[in-house]
Amino acid sequence: MELKRGRLIDHLHLRTRDLAASKRFYTAVLGVLGIPIIDGGAHFYADELWVDAGEQSSRVHVAFQATDRSVVDRFHAAGLAAGGKDNGAPGERAYHPGYYAAFLFDTDGNNIEAVFHGPANRSVDAVTITWAP
Repeated sequence: MELKRGRLIDHLHLRTRDLAASKRFYTAVLGVLGIPIIDGGAHFYADELWVDAGEQSSRVHVAFQATDRSVVDRFHAAGLAAGGKDNGAPGERAYHPGYYAAFLFDTDGNNIEAVFHGPANRSVDAVTITWAP
């Protein structure tokens, strides 16, 4: 078995009041980013993101990396179409040169962002975790 993981966060757990609505939203926005959703019945997950239902929902900010500006634009449109609310249309931000992002509130009010950091070279695409025998 082998996993690919990011450099800083191992996983993120969100709690939703409406699992079906949350799954529709994340299936739409993460599908644009090329990240599949895995249905677990009482939960779903995608890469490092785990979502399940609970009485109280989470209130966090999560930023997903996009490969270019058009992906940020499509992320925003897909999220709006899937029940998200606008929290900042696609555009450049003053965080650093080339920072192009869009922000949405998901169905529970979490601030979800897609960001393209501009032309850059990554040291690696992901960390590979392989279990020893």
